[in-house]
Amino acid sequence: MQPSLLVRDSIRIAVSRLALLAVTVFPLGLVPAPAMAQVRIVEPGTTSSPAAEAGLEAVYQQGRQLEEAQQWGEAVSHYEDALKQNPQDRQLRRRHDAAKMHYDLGRRYNDRSFRQTLTALDQRQVLDLYDEVLLKIDTHHVDEPNWRRLVARGAECLSVALDEKPFRDRHLAGVSDAQIAALRRDLQQSVAGRVIRTRRDARHAVVTATQLARHHAGLPAAAVVMEFVSGAVGGLDTYSAYLTGDQLRDVYSQIDGNFVGLGIELKSDGEGLLIMGVIGGSPASQAGIVVGDRITSVDGQSTQGLSTDEAANLLQGPEGSSARLVVLGADGVNRLLNVERKHVDVPSVDDIQIVDEQHGVGYLRLVGFQRTTSRDLDRALLQLHRQGMRSLIIDLRGNPGGLLTASVEVADRFVNRGTIVSTRGRSKQEDYDYSARQVSTWRVPLVVLIDENSASASEIFAAAIRDHRRGTIVGHRSYGKGSVQGIFPLSATGAGLRLTTAKFYSPTGKPISNIGVSPDVVVREAARPVMQQATQVDPTAPRVASDVVLDAGIEAAQQLIAKR
Repeated sequence: MQPSLLVRDSIRIAVSRLALLAVTVFPLGLVPAPAMAQVRIVEPGTTSSPAAEAGLEAVYQQGRQLEEAQQWGEAVSHYEDALKQNPQDRQLRRRHDAAKMHYDLGRRYNDRSFRQTLTALDQRQVLDLYDEVLLKIDTHHVDEPNWRRLVARGAECLSVALDEKPFRDRHLAGVSDAQIAALRRDLQQSVAGRVIRTRRDARHAVVTATQLARHHAGLPAAAVVMEFVSGAVGGLDTYSAYLTGDQLRDVYSQIDGNFVGLGIELKSDGEGLLIMGVIGGSPASQAGIVVGDRITSVDGQSTQGLSTDEAANLLQGPEGSSARLVVLGADGVNRLLNVERKHVDVPSVDDIQIVDEQHGVGYLRLVGFQRTTSRDLDRALLQLHRQGMRSLIIDLRGNPGGLLTASVEVADRFVNRGTIVSTRGRSKQEDYDYSARQVSTWRVPLVVLIDENSASASEIFAAAIRDHRRGTIVGHRSYGKGSVQGIFPLSATGAGLRLTTAKFYSPTGKPISNIGVSPDVVVREAARPVMQQATQVDPTAPRVASDVVLDAGIEAAQQLIAKR
């Protein structure tokens, strides 16, 4: 089966479109910062990181505090931010990976489809699943697998699980600390003393681990092997991951741009579920839910202290069912709402308008790259053309990416010839040059807005515009995710894998990984624009005036018009 090619950072980016299924899942606990005064400085240069300025010791100290509080999502995000400024620091990498293992385990055990997998698979079936996972890694991953390292990371994931409450509650009732310590010791010795050079060696090592776990703690094989599965895939690179059945379905919904749910984006802040965005026309929008509301109860259960994954489980449900919500408004008044879960289309293009009527500067925001994006973009361009568009601003800020093919199709609307992006992998099948065609090319002067959260497919588009000198890039240096992921379904359990299959390069051969796309006009600010923090996902929503990046974009568009 040909996998869907994703160039989306679904792990790191704060406001993921995948999160719109029923609840925004801020995968790493990332939340927008409070609004602050903005300072506009337009100059060639780059912004510095607060973490870098504070020094590594302060980074380690804050990380330890997050770990002690078991705020694993926030810890992963914290270390990842620090690694952007200190990519060679080994201690940061170790701490980041350890926090990621804790965080991933919590997500797995909060996932109903994963718990069903644990119940459904016997020892033979789960070992067959492990074999299938290793084969897909061997066949498709961009790098040659280090089987010893992948097994060792799986053993470390199991060791982490032995201390985590969800795992202990499900599998270790009545097992003493002495038994767990003995298992951990023998497991470490078993892996350390083995020669693991092939997939077969890896399988034998995991079979031994299941035997040790059963002997010392009575652990079922499925619980043990699934830690080795998750550990192996998660240890390949930042973006590869094991996808539970529910997560795989969510990814396909993201690609298609539709889902069944309420149509809200939110974050858990300890006091409830704060609404960060509402899709126009969604059930939530029709029920009167707005940005700034807080859901304090779902079907009679308080949301105080819930994690985002626990909230997702509460809010999800079949089409036609209803969620009974208590919603606290900004005015302090509680409202009891029954909101029906319906089919919701996620817009990939929104906020379409003429932002400068005198000069005919059109504007649209691309929020993601999905199957419908090129079609949605064509409609938006025709709408702006009829309104007198003479130049165009495309806003990619906060856009975490999506489908590789969608980004190529969008770039092809503006680049009339030459390479748009090239991919290179370990397999020759991953080596491909995507080229522009002269059909349906818009020659309108173009400005592209980017920021530190413009990633992957967004960077493909921005780099193509930059390298072909097709427009002006304005804002902040982009995220720097230069890799392509394929989605590979597994034969059992309805689960799948997200595997990095290739790296991508700009038309002039420049890598994107850990570098990003640098703007032609850098706009430095004290804080992210308010518009980026909490938006109504609705084309009719009013724009916040104090958007200095957009102001710089409008100036750039005016200059392009003047040069024609």
